[in-house]
Amino acid sequence: MCSTCGCGEGNVRIEGVEPHSHEHHHHHSHDHDHHDHGHHHDHGHHGHDHHHEHNATPANTVHKYIDKSEQKHKHNYETHGQPIIVHHHYYHNSGDVHLHFHNDAQLNETPVFHEHHHGHDDHHEHDHSHHHDHAHSHDHEHAHDHSHEHAHHHSHSHDHEEQFSPVIENQNMHYGQGEAGTHAPGISQKRMLKIEMDVLDKNNRIAVHNREHFEQQHVLALNLVSSPGSGKTTLLTQTLKQLAQRVPCAVIEGDQQTTNDADRIRETGVPAIQVNTGKGCHLDAQMVHDATHQLGLQDNSVLFIENVGNLVCPASFDLGEKHKVAILSVTEGEDKPLKYPHMFAAADLMIINKIDLVPHLNIDVQACIESARRVNPNIEIIALSATTGEGMEEWLAWLESRLCA
Repeated sequence: MCSTCGCGEGNVRIEGVEPHSHEHHHHHSHDHDHHDHGHHHDHGHHGHDHHHEHNATPANTVHKYIDKSEQKHKHNYETHGQPIIVHHHYYHNSGDVHLHFHNDAQLNETPVFHEHHHGHDDHHEHDHSHHHDHAHSHDHEHAHDHSHEHAHHHSHSHDHEEQFSPVIENQNMHYGQGEAGTHAPGISQKRMLKIEMDVLDKNNRIAVHNREHFEQQHVLALNLVSSPGSGKTTLLTQTLKQLAQRVPCAVIEGDQQTTNDADRIRETGVPAIQVNTGKGCHLDAQMVHDATHQLGLQDNSVLFIENVGNLVCPASFDLGEKHKVAILSVTEGEDKPLKYPHMFAAADLMIINKIDLVPHLNIDVQACIESARRVNPNIEIIALSATTGEGMEEWLAWLESRLCA
């Protein structure tokens, strides 16, 4: 899940890598009687009074009920925090998702994640004013044997904290001025901030590994970011035609679907791998890690990572790169650095592309430069046209200076 916009990552596909699952399937003997749970849930308008009796279930347990007939079992060793209940009803084509997160902060036991998929014919009824008593008996045929019993008594609301309200002034509403800097319906600012910290912490640990790997091989890794249609791929192909004659290069292409851009890169003779993110709006450090191992980078080379076209989410995700390079076409307008400040604040270099079109547009290039420097006083700026070649020498010189650094 993206910590910036809350989107799901979908099915990530890397060329040459067979899809695989990290889920561990175990053979268990589960005695579940879903027709007679003895569940007692009191659902008020915003609150729940839950009385759970769990047999053979540890204190830090996550029960995830998904409306599907297939049954799976997997373990999640990273669930922490206070008791949480999340009701998620998004993927209508695959049934409602009912999540129960039970965590006991006073215990240091390893949390266990139970995921059960039920079909509609299980007669497992959920009514917003009903009572649930859980009496699950789990006989596991593997190493963990849960023999203790405990009862949970929860009285809570959907959101334990004050609801977020936007800042309203004149005719404007600002949803980015809370602790989390963003908003999602039904989730508090503190909860969103924790989710973001958890996601970015995991990503950043992998990014550190990537960076160490690049430094050991003397690989200059560049993260090219922009909105769709800025001319990233055209700039990259023209760059490779000149640079690859002098230094080994490789490319990771990020898009939601298709291999179009990777195919264009490979036509230059440079190795490239396509990473399709599905619903995801950005590349992350794990994707880059997997793709680089699939590519097999040469020592003393340049790795270009062409991120998914998006001026928001890629700003938050460190891939292990040496520099972020933000590419902005003159067709987008001079105020983009002010509209999307996080991206330009994170970038070391801004390339203003398609300057051959300036005579045909109502744009003030100097105002664009000033906007970028208001956000990031240290940002370097190069104006060029990948189509005509104007300004390309300055860009290639910038690259070679970083190779020698």
